[in-house]
Amino acid sequence: MSQIRLHTENLSVGYNKKTLIGGIGLTLRQGQIMTLIGPNGAGKSTILKSLIRQLPLIGGAVYLDGQDMAALGERDVAQKLSVLMTARLHPELMTCFDVAATGRYPYTGRLGVLSQEDRRKTMESLELVHAAGLADRDFTRISDGQRQRVLLARALNQEPEVLVLDEPTSFLDIRHKLELLAILKDMVRSRDLAVVMSLHELDLAQKISDWVVCVQGDAIARQGPTEEIFTPEYITDLYGAARGSYNALYGSLELEAVPGAPEVFVIGGGGAGIPVYRRLQRQGLPFAAGVLQENDLDYPVALALAAEIVPEKPFRPIGEGAFQKAVSVMEGCRRVLCPLEEFGEMNEKNRALRELARRAGKLDAQYQTALP
Repeated sequence: MSQIRLHTENLSVGYNKKTLIGGIGLTLRQGQIMTLIGPNGAGKSTILKSLIRQLPLIGGAVYLDGQDMAALGERDVAQKLSVLMTARLHPELMTCFDVAATGRYPYTGRLGVLSQEDRRKTMESLELVHAAGLADRDFTRISDGQRQRVLLARALNQEPEVLVLDEPTSFLDIRHKLELLAILKDMVRSRDLAVVMSLHELDLAQKISDWVVCVQGDAIARQGPTEEIFTPEYITDLYGAARGSYNALYGSLELEAVPGAPEVFVIGGGGAGIPVYRRLQRQGLPFAAGVLQENDLDYPVALALAAEIVPEKPFRPIGEGAFQKAVSVMEGCRRVLCPLEEFGEMNEKNRALRELARRAGKLDAQYQTALP
């Protein structure tokens, strides 16, 4: 079993000696990414700041490699644990190499003079995060995504066993979010790092985390493997989402269905209906979807957005009962959209639905061609 790198016992955290969250028990192992999720203001950053001794503990203890951190000196901690927090840095007259090199301070003398070995490791860290080409650039004159990579290089330059990150994807566009997390995952695998971080983006947290800690109210509401935490029911409850839903299958949020009787019938399937459903929802048009097998790619999104679904059991061709139900629902709609271009044995009756819609003059080909 992987070695325990960070462990807390009955930890209480807060401000001005007032407990915000108590009874915190966390166990972080090497090669593992632990992610804190929860509503804004729940205390995720407070927990992280307490773990790194930026805030004094209200109660309990934090153990780093089995040693009570309260008994360790700053240099001892820095050789095992490094930090990447949200706050933006604005160092004056420092190159990216200079910034990354500050990660060597636990190993340099009092004057902070870099040895040849320190310089080599600094360049190696920049290379690991694909930032070696930025070494001579002014840190204040690069993009946010490039800065985050340089700051990650600085954290890795400490040669830590534990890496703590507070919202590392803040300020980043989608390309740089994915790039940063991919680099982080590579480092966890190649160096057996143990990572604890907070994330707001649930889709990213679901995809990168090994262990998830849910912060809610004045306690850790729940923690466990990603697959156990990311269910539609629990995520909706954790965030108190009264409107919309969380799609655990795709790791995405869906808005609520438009109320009212369906005005449009969508003959979808195989993922073809999803962009149609979302467009109709944006336009405020209640719609029906069918016939969809319950294991179809379209089904979870239709379940969230459609006013009505005509389902069929998984792994079986559309039966006569579902077909007749779809005909009945379709007759009550003003228009029919069919993003499907091909039909097979499993959904042959959807072809018949399309033909019925065409004969009734309801098949809206003009609207269909305008879809993305």
